[in-house]
Amino acid sequence: MRFLRALVTHFSIPALLLGIFFLAASLSPSLIPRGPAIQGALGGLLMALGYLCGRILETIWDLADMPRLRGRAAAIATAVVAIPVLGTLVLSTRASVRWQDDLRMRMDLAPAEEAHWVQVIAIVAVVFALLYALGVAISLLFRLVRGALYRVMPPRRANVLGLVAVAMLLFLLTRDQLVPTVFDVLDESYETAQNLFDQAPPAPTEPRTPGSPASLVDWQAMGQPGRDFVTRGPDAEAISAFSGEDALDPIRVYVGRANAPTPEARALLALDELLRLDAFDREVLIVASPTGTGWLDPGSHDPVEYMHGGDIATVAVQYSYMQSPLALIFETRTGLEQATATIETIHDYWKTLPRDDRPRLYIHGLSLGAWSSMYATNLFRLVNDGIDGAFWAGPPFPSNFWNYVQNARNEGTSWVLPEVGDGSLIRYASHVADGSEGAPWGDMRLMFLQYPSDPITFYDPFSVWRPPVWMTEPPGHGVSPDLRFLPIVTQFQLAVDMALSTTTPAGYGHSYYAHDYIEPWAQVTAPAGWTREDTERLMAHCDNGFQQGCTND
Repeated sequence: MRFLRALVTHFSIPALLLGIFFLAASLSPSLIPRGPAIQGALGGLLMALGYLCGRILETIWDLADMPRLRGRAAAIATAVVAIPVLGTLVLSTRASVRWQDDLRMRMDLAPAEEAHWVQVIAIVAVVFALLYALGVAISLLFRLVRGALYRVMPPRRANVLGLVAVAMLLFLLTRDQLVPTVFDVLDESYETAQNLFDQAPPAPTEPRTPGSPASLVDWQAMGQPGRDFVTRGPDAEAISAFSGEDALDPIRVYVGRANAPTPEARALLALDELLRLDAFDREVLIVASPTGTGWLDPGSHDPVEYMHGGDIATVAVQYSYMQSPLALIFETRTGLEQATATIETIHDYWKTLPRDDRPRLYIHGLSLGAWSSMYATNLFRLVNDGIDGAFWAGPPFPSNFWNYVQNARNEGTSWVLPEVGDGSLIRYASHVADGSEGAPWGDMRLMFLQYPSDPITFYDPFSVWRPPVWMTEPPGHGVSPDLRFLPIVTQFQLAVDMALSTTTPAGYGHSYYAHDYIEPWAQVTAPAGWTREDTERLMAHCDNGFQQGCTND
């Protein structure tokens, strides 16, 4: 009963108006189209945040002993403020229909359904009510603790210690109970999805397939992403049918996280399996770093095997079971340590081989795999006996090397599609640019593939108070021209966009398209005799579905 009474007595109309203003701002467009559930949850969260800010301002006002309007004067002032705020909400809601449909059109999606905004408002109300009730409960807890402290100390000291005690309690419950529990549940669920050990399908019998009885890599511990990778790529017959020439079966090696206990042990196992399969006799060797779950995009790896007639080997080592955004938060070091161990181990062996009798060595990664492999490809490995090149797709925003290159872009070129130097060392590709332009390549070739609408790449942690660089420039392909920077709100919008980044059609957001890999791979690995016509023919081949991995499912 006391709680229900507090729900009413603690409610503040001025704070609610600020919350409604935040709600109106949350309806503005961002990078990724939102369904009603996400839009409603975001709106309710920001409305609650605005309400909280209003309550904090009221508390500061009262602590400063400033005068308050009361009675008729307060009602008139509230009405004067409420009219433009509610008007802003109505205009934002109406405009948001156009904003969302325009963004959907740019990504070849159907317009929002008519019931979309009814669902949004309903979800906003539920989310705000729940968060408001939670806030009242915390406030009552503070009053309870403060009341107990009043009995043993002066009021001012009790106020401060009560606030600290409740804050510490919430922090400990979140850090030691809620977050670890969520982390454990997610980790276990993603690990279960790997179909490890007893859930694994029968192992292959072909001796040259990793995971077979002749292999050094245990099939059951490899995990589902690894098993898919080593068994589903194009074989010599498929490649020969495309090229009209003799081809080899590409070599694919994958070591799962459960195959060995440490990053170094997994890297050594990968090297031993490469040696068993004579991978260093191939023309091209790619060291790939997977995404958080261990997935490798077939839309990237299949085409490059076609390009080189199967005379290619690819190796990857898993470091996590979690989706990349979660692995980025909870297992940051794991991916960096595994990529470092893998690249160092293979590069160190590769360097011992005669220069004219070893494969060309390339580094590749998508998403979190791009970040970890960039981290591992340090400058000390790019001098004297460096790699031949690297191709990084969807690099996450914290990537130090990516940020360094972005900030070294030529003056006047955009943040989302920069130019660096004369293009002989570093180039960029996107859905509308293939990375083929620039001065003739030098000895090393580095390529970035990134979409302007990818929030994994273009999220900015400082967008709480300042616009990201790309928001100050003309919008890139797939980005709404109505997108505007709003302090605090933009930060939440981009955070939600990251969670939704793979829900877009291929070619937008964080969904990378097989077509967009093909010409960049041709530029980086320079297949013998490869032409622009070959690139277009391979694109058509993928479109015709001859090889499932040629399209980004």
